Amino acid sequence: MSSRLTGVGVGPGDPELVTVKGVNALRAAEVVVVPVMDTGERGRAEATVLHYVPAEKVVRVVFALNERTDRARREAAWDAAGERVAGLLRERGSVAFATIGDPNVYSTFTYLAQTVGELVPGVVVETVPGITAMQDLAARSGAVLTEGTEPLTLVPVTAGSAVLKEALAGPGTVVAYKFGRRSGEVAEVLRETGRLDDAVWGSALGLPEESVRSAAEMDGTPLPYLSTLIAPPRRGGGRGGKL
Repeated sequence: MSSRLTGVGVGPGDPELVTVKGVNALRAAEVVVVPVMDTGERGRAEATVLHYVPAEKVVRVVFALNERTDRARREAAWDAAGERVAGLLRERGSVAFATIGDPNVYSTFTYLAQTVGELVPGVVVETVPGITAMQDLAARSGAVLTEGTEPLTLVPVTAGSAVLKEALAGPGTVVAYKFGRRSGEVAEVLRETGRLDDAVWGSALGLPEESVRSAAEMDGTPLPYLSTLIAPPRRGGGRGGKL
Protein backbone atom coordinates (compact mmCIF):
# COMPACT_ATOMS: atom_id res chain seq x y z
CA MET A 1 0.00 0.00 0.00
CA SER A 2 1.11 3.56 -0.68
CA SER A 3 2.26 5.68 2.21
CA ARG A 4 0.09 8.69 3.00
CA LEU A 5 1.01 12.20 4.17
CA THR A 6 -1.91 14.35 5.30
CA GLY A 7 -1.64 18.05 6.09
CA VAL A 8 -4.27 18.82 8.73
CA GLY A 9 -5.32 22.39 9.45
CA VAL A 10 -5.95 22.68 13.19
CA GLY A 11 -7.22 26.25 13.21
CA PRO A 12 -5.78 29.34 14.90
CA GLY A 13 -5.35 27.85 18.37
CA ASP A 14 -8.75 27.22 19.92
CA PRO A 15 -9.08 23.40 20.08
CA GLU A 16 -12.84 23.72 19.58
CA LEU A 17 -12.19 25.07 16.08
CA VAL A 18 -10.60 21.88 14.75
CA THR A 19 -13.05 20.32 12.29
CA VAL A 20 -14.48 16.84 12.81
CA LYS A 21 -12.67 15.73 9.64
CA GLY A 22 -9.43 17.14 11.02
CA VAL A 23 -9.82 15.26 14.31
CA ASN A 24 -10.57 12.03 12.43
CA ALA A 25 -7.47 12.48 10.26
CA LEU A 26 -5.25 13.08 13.30
CA ARG A 27 -6.60 9.98 15.04
CA ALA A 28 -6.38 7.80 11.92
CA ALA A 29 -2.71 8.54 11.24
CA GLU A 30 -0.02 6.33 12.77
CA VAL A 31 2.06 9.38 13.65
CA VAL A 32 1.20 13.07 14.07
CA VAL A 33 4.06 15.41 13.27
CA VAL A 34 4.08 18.93 14.73
CA PRO A 35 6.49 21.69 13.73
CA VAL A 36 8.73 23.33 16.32
CA MET A 37 11.45 25.94 16.13
CA ASP A 38 15.02 24.92 16.84
CA THR A 39 14.56 25.91 20.49
CA GLY A 40 12.26 22.89 20.73
CA GLU A 41 9.42 24.33 22.78
CA ARG A 42 5.83 23.20 22.38
CA GLY A 43 4.12 25.14 19.61
CA ARG A 44 0.50 26.09 19.14
CA ALA A 45 -0.16 23.24 16.71
CA GLU A 46 1.08 20.67 19.23
CA ALA A 47 -0.94 22.19 22.06
CA THR A 48 -4.06 21.90 19.91
CA VAL A 49 -3.33 18.36 18.75
CA LEU A 50 -2.88 17.09 22.31
CA HIS A 51 -6.57 17.71 22.95
CA TYR A 52 -7.33 14.87 20.52
CA VAL A 53 -4.45 12.37 20.38
CA PRO A 54 -2.12 10.93 23.05
CA ALA A 55 1.31 12.50 23.49
CA GLU A 56 3.12 9.27 22.57
CA LYS A 57 1.69 9.54 19.06
CA VAL A 58 3.10 13.05 18.52
CA VAL A 59 6.55 13.64 17.01
CA ARG A 60 8.20 17.06 17.01
CA VAL A 61 10.13 18.00 13.89
CA VAL A 62 12.32 21.10 13.80
CA PHE A 63 11.68 23.68 11.10
CA ALA A 64 13.37 27.04 10.57
CA LEU A 65 9.99 28.70 11.01
CA ASN A 66 11.28 32.25 11.37
CA GLU A 67 14.38 32.05 9.16
CA ARG A 68 14.13 34.59 6.35
CA THR A 69 17.67 35.86 5.82
CA ASP A 70 19.86 32.75 5.74
CA ARG A 71 18.60 30.77 2.75
CA ALA A 72 21.15 27.98 3.19
CA ARG A 73 20.11 27.42 6.81
CA ARG A 74 16.44 27.44 5.84
CA GLU A 75 16.95 24.96 3.00
CA ALA A 76 19.00 22.68 5.26
CA ALA A 77 16.21 22.72 7.86
CA TRP A 78 13.62 21.86 5.22
CA ASP A 79 15.79 19.00 3.95
CA ALA A 80 16.31 17.61 7.44
CA ALA A 81 12.59 17.85 8.25
CA GLY A 82 11.71 16.15 4.98
CA GLU A 83 14.14 13.31 5.68
CA ARG A 84 12.68 12.84 9.15
CA VAL A 85 9.09 12.68 7.89
CA ALA A 86 10.11 10.45 4.97
CA GLY A 87 11.63 8.04 7.48
CA LEU A 88 8.42 8.01 9.52
CA LEU A 89 6.41 7.29 6.39
CA ARG A 90 8.64 4.33 5.49
CA GLU A 91 8.35 2.96 9.03
CA ARG A 92 4.70 3.66 9.84
CA GLY A 93 2.89 4.19 6.52
CA SER A 94 0.68 7.16 7.43
CA VAL A 95 1.70 10.52 8.85
CA ALA A 96 -0.45 13.55 9.64
CA PHE A 97 1.22 16.94 9.77
CA ALA A 98 -0.62 19.40 12.02
CA THR A 99 -0.44 23.01 10.92
CA ILE A 100 -1.95 26.13 12.43
CA GLY A 101 -4.70 27.57 10.25
CA ASP A 102 -5.04 25.90 6.86
CA PRO A 103 -2.39 23.70 5.18
CA ASN A 104 -2.78 25.58 1.89
CA VAL A 105 -2.47 29.10 3.31
CA TYR A 106 1.11 30.18 4.14
CA SER A 107 1.81 26.81 5.71
CA THR A 108 5.08 24.97 6.26
CA PHE A 109 3.27 21.90 4.97
CA THR A 110 3.65 23.16 1.39
CA TYR A 111 7.44 22.89 1.54
CA LEU A 112 7.35 19.64 3.47
CA ALA A 113 5.07 17.98 0.93
CA GLN A 114 7.34 19.01 -1.95
CA THR A 115 10.40 17.59 -0.21
CA VAL A 116 8.75 14.33 0.89
CA GLY A 117 7.29 13.81 -2.58
CA GLU A 118 10.83 13.64 -3.96
CA LEU A 119 12.08 11.34 -1.20
CA VAL A 120 9.19 8.86 -1.09
CA PRO A 121 8.05 7.85 -4.59
CA GLY A 122 4.34 7.15 -4.77
CA VAL A 123 3.44 8.85 -1.51
CA VAL A 124 -0.15 10.06 -1.45
CA VAL A 125 -0.37 13.68 -0.30
CA GLU A 126 -3.67 15.16 0.80
CA THR A 127 -4.89 18.03 2.93
CA VAL A 128 -7.73 18.67 5.38
CA PRO A 129 -8.73 22.35 5.44
CA GLY A 130 -8.67 24.31 8.65
CA ILE A 131 -10.32 27.48 9.96
CA THR A 132 -8.06 30.47 9.39
CA ALA A 133 -7.11 33.24 11.80
CA MET A 134 -8.94 35.82 9.68
CA GLN A 135 -12.18 33.88 10.03
CA ASP A 136 -11.73 33.54 13.78
CA LEU A 137 -10.82 37.21 14.22
CA ALA A 138 -13.85 38.25 12.17
CA ALA A 139 -16.07 36.17 14.44
CA ARG A 140 -14.50 37.45 17.65
CA SER A 141 -14.42 41.12 16.63
CA GLY A 142 -17.68 41.38 14.67
CA ALA A 143 -15.83 42.45 11.53
CA VAL A 144 -17.48 41.45 8.24
CA LEU A 145 -14.91 40.13 5.78
CA THR A 146 -16.90 40.59 2.57
CA GLU A 147 -20.23 41.83 1.33
CA GLY A 148 -21.78 41.56 -2.12
CA THR A 149 -19.17 42.10 -4.83
CA GLU A 150 -16.31 43.16 -2.55
CA PRO A 151 -12.94 41.46 -3.09
CA LEU A 152 -10.89 40.07 -0.21
CA THR A 153 -7.10 40.54 -0.23
CA LEU A 154 -4.70 38.64 2.03
CA VAL A 155 -1.24 40.19 2.43
CA PRO A 156 1.81 38.87 4.31
CA VAL A 157 3.51 42.02 5.58
CA THR A 158 6.84 40.21 5.32
CA ALA A 159 6.46 41.10 1.61
CA GLY A 160 6.85 44.77 2.58
CA SER A 161 4.62 47.64 3.65
CA ALA A 162 4.39 48.86 0.03
CA VAL A 163 2.46 45.71 -0.87
CA LEU A 164 0.08 46.34 2.01
CA LYS A 165 -0.36 49.99 1.03
CA GLU A 166 -1.23 49.01 -2.53
CA ALA A 167 -3.85 46.57 -1.30
CA LEU A 168 -5.36 49.10 1.12
CA ALA A 169 -5.66 51.65 -1.68
CA GLY A 170 -8.00 49.29 -3.52
CA PRO A 171 -11.56 48.19 -2.78
CA GLY A 172 -12.71 45.54 -0.36
CA THR A 173 -11.34 44.15 2.87
CA VAL A 174 -7.61 43.67 3.38
CA VAL A 175 -6.29 41.06 5.80
CA ALA A 176 -2.67 41.26 6.96
CA TYR A 177 -0.66 38.37 8.38
CA LYS A 178 2.87 38.30 9.82
CA PHE A 179 2.99 41.98 10.74
CA GLY A 180 3.78 41.87 14.46
CA ARG A 181 7.32 43.20 14.22
CA ARG A 182 6.23 45.97 11.84
CA SER A 183 3.10 47.13 13.63
CA GLY A 184 4.26 50.75 13.59
CA GLU A 185 4.62 50.73 9.80
CA VAL A 186 1.27 49.02 9.44
CA ALA A 187 -0.47 51.62 11.60
CA GLU A 188 1.03 54.42 9.52
CA VAL A 189 -0.06 52.81 6.23
CA LEU A 190 -3.58 52.37 7.62
CA ARG A 191 -3.62 56.02 8.60
CA GLU A 192 -2.39 57.17 5.18
CA THR A 193 -5.05 55.15 3.36
CA GLY A 194 -7.92 56.14 5.67
CA ARG A 195 -8.38 52.60 6.97
CA LEU A 196 -7.16 52.96 10.56
CA ASP A 197 -10.37 53.69 12.44
CA ASP A 198 -12.30 50.65 11.20
CA ALA A 199 -9.41 48.15 11.35
CA VAL A 200 -8.98 45.55 14.09
CA TRP A 201 -6.13 43.25 15.08
CA GLY A 202 -5.96 40.12 17.19
CA SER A 203 -3.47 37.59 18.53
CA ALA A 204 -3.56 34.32 20.50
CA LEU A 205 -7.15 33.87 19.38
CA GLY A 206 -9.09 31.43 21.51
CA LEU A 207 -6.32 31.16 24.10
CA PRO A 208 -6.18 32.60 27.64
CA GLU A 209 -3.85 35.40 26.50
CA GLU A 210 -6.14 36.39 23.61
CA SER A 211 -6.07 40.04 22.56
CA VAL A 212 -8.55 41.65 20.15
CA ARG A 213 -8.19 45.42 19.75
CA SER A 214 -8.74 48.37 17.48
CA ALA A 215 -5.84 49.03 15.14
CA ALA A 216 -5.94 52.67 16.29
CA GLU A 217 -4.39 51.45 19.58
CA MET A 218 -1.21 50.22 17.87
CA ASP A 219 1.64 52.40 19.12
CA GLY A 220 4.57 50.79 17.35
CA THR A 221 5.28 48.24 20.08
CA PRO A 222 6.04 44.87 18.43
CA LEU A 223 3.10 42.49 18.53
CA PRO A 224 3.15 38.67 18.64
CA TYR A 225 4.25 37.04 15.37
CA LEU A 226 0.94 35.24 14.94
CA SER A 227 -1.11 38.44 14.84
CA THR A 228 -3.85 39.12 12.30
CA LEU A 229 -5.27 42.40 11.02
CA ILE A 230 -8.61 43.02 9.32
CA ALA A 231 -9.11 46.36 7.55
CA PRO A 232 -12.65 46.51 6.11
CA PRO A 233 -13.64 49.11 3.52
CA ARG A 234 -15.91 52.04 4.21
CA ARG A 235 -19.39 50.72 3.61
CA GLY A 236 -22.46 52.76 2.78
CA GLY A 237 -25.79 52.38 1.09
CA GLY A 238 -27.47 50.38 3.85
CA ARG A 239 -28.29 46.69 3.74
CA GLY A 240 -27.20 45.07 0.49
CA GLY A 241 -25.45 48.24 -0.62
CA LYS A 242 -22.49 46.23 -1.96
CA LEU A 243 -24.57 43.89 -4.12
